[in-house]
Amino acid sequence: MAAASDGSTGVYGITVAAELSDMSVQALRLYERKGLLEPARTAGGTRRYSDTDIARLRRIGELIDDGVNLTGIARILGLEADNATVRDRNTVLRTDNRTLRADNTRLATDNAALRSANAELAADHPHQERPSPPEDRRQAGRSGTRGSRPARRS
Repeated sequence: MAAASDGSTGVYGITVAAELSDMSVQALRLYERKGLLEPARTAGGTRRYSDTDIARLRRIGELIDDGVNLTGIARILGLEADNATVRDRNTVLRTDNRTLRADNTRLATDNAALRSANAELAADHPHQERPSPPEDRRQAGRSGTRGSRPARRS
């Protein structure tokens, strides 16, 4: 059967979902009660299963076939979801890192060009004095000897 919409829209009734996942209707209701899946519901309360729900039910079936109990399945599905989230975030971070490295390379190139232009300007105008750095404010007003205070005015 072809995928429904984007895969996350609930379009299948419980009977069709049970057939697609090769499970019983009662099993689907049990898995919902145990929190293993949460199908969408219509305004009237009818369950609607999506392609994503069907894939999850098939994964539950695989784990049951492997001998995992429902508590273990809940834990495994949670860890798999967490792992997928971390993988997605890692992909985003790798992309961001590549972008930042490219920006850094471009900025280093621009900086080198500016330094070179500055050096050329300095060579073309050797007699101009460069401004001195601003005086440290802590030193301003001191008489020159450490610990001495300015004379008081009477």
